[in-house]
Amino acid sequence: MAKHLTRSDIMAIVDTLYAWQGLLTWDELCGAVTNLVGKRPTRQSLSANPDIKRAFDQAKAQSRSEVVHVPTPSSLKIAGERIARLESENEALKLQNSRLIERFLRWQYNASIKGLHLSQLDHPLPIIDRERSDATIRTKLKTVKKKP
Repeated sequence: MAKHLTRSDIMAIVDTLYAWQGLLTWDELCGAVTNLVGKRPTRQSLSANPDIKRAFDQAKAQSRSEVVHVPTPSSLKIAGERIARLESENEALKLQNSRLIERFLRWQYNASIKGLHLSQLDHPLPIIDRERSDATIRTKLKTVKKKP
């Protein structure tokens, strides 16, 4: 039976895709993340995860539009790679944010249809008292012990 991807595996694969340079195929990705996951994942297991699929599609589109880079000193190269990775991550976060905004608008519409008002939706969560029922006794005991 195939090993399921953990959340940390997924995040490591997505980070790898954010920093990807050059030609990108599912086979190349499976080979590149073998050491991260512990065994070679299949294309199907990677593409079934929406976060990995989204990052793959974005990295694939970026690799198609890449311009040939002139060799630069290592410090500039590292900085450039970091900037490229951060820009890629930023685009993914913008996409995720727009999807969350769409979800919020859908919730807002459905709440208005059900007759819920903003004041009802913004009502704070109830406070959970995680103290024991003998909290007053314990505080009295603490003050008695501190006197000597």
